[in-house]
Amino acid sequence: MTSRVTHYLKGIGEDLRRDWQLYLLALPMIVWFLLFLYKPMEGLQIAFKDFSPFRGIAGSPWVGLENFRTLLEDQIFIRAFINTITISGLGLIFAFPVPIILALMFNELQNEFGRRFSQTIVYLPHFISVVIVAGIVINLLSPTTGVINLIISSLGFEPVYFLTQPEWFRSVFIGSNIWKEAGFESIVYLAAIAGVSPTLYESARVDGASRWQMIWRITLPCILPTIIIMLIIRIGNLVEVGFEYIILLYQPATYSTADVVSTYVYRTGLQGTQYDLATAAGLFNAVIAFALVFTANRISRKVSSTSLW
Repeated sequence: MTSRVTHYLKGIGEDLRRDWQLYLLALPMIVWFLLFLYKPMEGLQIAFKDFSPFRGIAGSPWVGLENFRTLLEDQIFIRAFINTITISGLGLIFAFPVPIILALMFNELQNEFGRRFSQTIVYLPHFISVVIVAGIVINLLSPTTGVINLIISSLGFEPVYFLTQPEWFRSVFIGSNIWKEAGFESIVYLAAIAGVSPTLYESARVDGASRWQMIWRITLPCILPTIIIMLIIRIGNLVEVGFEYIILLYQPATYSTADVVSTYVYRTGLQGTQYDLATAAGLFNAVIAFALVFTANRISRKVSSTSLW
């Protein structure tokens, strides 16, 4: 055992001597990870303590899993968790395919100027601040001056108070997120399509294949590994919903469908000063996310031989 450890350390030393320039380049990122990602994990202890800011982490008494029991008995947290899964699940169903479809459409455009212009138009919303997007959505859906309600009124119907009705919140949230992010996310799939060998398309044309057949038989199978990897990542983010955007759009009237785990943590921790309960909720969320991505990765590896690890 000792000789094996010695051999391993010797190998690391040789790697450092041989590639010291590469390790030097990586050093700032390693330090950043240690300071801002790993060091804060020390605070996860709060989830298992009756935390008091005056006593600090070390001075606060341990309570074991009591905070988690409190969470699971809290109907507001259960509602927030269900809303998180529901919003993310609907986003997965309706939003995930859109960048793929956009990438396929861009790839089929023959006019170079038209393709570049279209790509620029759909990429731009990604660079707009989420605060500005929320302002645009609020103004568009205003019951008195919003364009949407002006059209509804001109058709003879009553204006709809979209942002105060719980049943409309998810549609507004998911739809505006698709508009903001789908174009930019299509870049990944366009890069994958660019890696498809042109000889495959040339052979298909010789065989008389139509454009649709080439998309279905060549393009999609070739970018399938990329689609699967992005799907696994998306599944891992099922319990993560845009915190800032929801804070900007929701209100007490829409809590029943809009309140998610991240907003629950915000209200409980920062506004309610229940730091131990908020930390427990965040840790619970992280464990569920890890379980989801681990399960999705294993299933993908068995079914398609494509996986993150």
